[in-house]
Amino acid sequence: MAFWIASSPHNHVQSKTSALMRLVIYATIPGILAQWYFFGWGNIIHITLAIATAITAEFIVLSLRKKPIRLELFDGSAILTAVLLGVSLPALAPWWITVIGLLFAIVVVKQLYGGLGHNPFNPAMAAYVMLLISFPVQMTSWQPPSSLMSINLDFVNTLTVIFTDYSREGYSVAQLRMHIDGVTMATPLDTVKTNITLGMTVTESLQNKIFSQGLGIGWVWINIAFLIGGIFLLFKKAIAYPAPLSFLTTIFIFSLVAFLISPDSNPSTLFYWFSGATMLGAFFILTDPVTCATSVKGRIVYGCLAGVLVCVIRKFGGYPDGVAFAVLLCNMAAPLIDQYTRPRTYGH
Repeated sequence: MAFWIASSPHNHVQSKTSALMRLVIYATIPGILAQWYFFGWGNIIHITLAIATAITAEFIVLSLRKKPIRLELFDGSAILTAVLLGVSLPALAPWWITVIGLLFAIVVVKQLYGGLGHNPFNPAMAAYVMLLISFPVQMTSWQPPSSLMSINLDFVNTLTVIFTDYSREGYSVAQLRMHIDGVTMATPLDTVKTNITLGMTVTESLQNKIFSQGLGIGWVWINIAFLIGGIFLLFKKAIAYPAPLSFLTTIFIFSLVAFLISPDSNPSTLFYWFSGATMLGAFFILTDPVTCATSVKGRIVYGCLAGVLVCVIRKFGGYPDGVAFAVLLCNMAAPLIDQYTRPRTYGH
């Protein structure tokens, strides 16, 4: 979720939650289209399945809790959670990954804590981390860009793979992940991280087919697309700028210092910015007002902490990206950040 509603005692004219949710969903469209262009139909299928699962789960829980179904079901929050999780999943992940993830996000992370506004963790990222820890094979089976795949997948074939694990011709997900040279492909972050542990330099790692001019093919444009969506939200004043600005600035500083100290074992700042879920996290995850810090100073600290955690996890952690883990850790720290950054009451 990613919307900005000012709290009391400010007397601002605020948009309805549903309108803000729709605005954020619209802002994800450039990123979704970029994913479709470079990686095929997989994420669009997952988003569609995720939305259906989210609405069904929300309807059932609201009915059991005797809550106003019409008001809360169509506020857009469940659909936005579904979209954010859907764009985060590997394109060829099995269908049940999406269903389990959305059930966990809606039923456990959101509704179990009281619904929208009461959840301490971002539902989409909590579900992503749960899936990554529980089903690491399915959650790390990223395909190469469509232009590098040995087998082309159309819509029907992608649908078949997601629901049966095999294409109509009998190819498995493992076979579909292979480059035209017969080499199994991984994400740019995973490729560089793995090669460094094997003793290769960053320069040698970037010779891989999935890179072009030092950046991951497809991934750079997906991040640019989400950046465009984020700028749109800032222009519409749907989100506040301190968290994403401090987050990206912190990543810039830490990655630049690391690169200047040891360029053979640390990627460039541009590589860190335009790989993985950096821009998605900056503008669509960190800006969630429910789980983010509330004051301007608090959001700056919140964004800086998230940036540091992403850099540390990418460099020293067991997972190549780290955005989801950083967000959840920051969610836990948000009340403490608020405690020490809350504006002083006038006259005190």
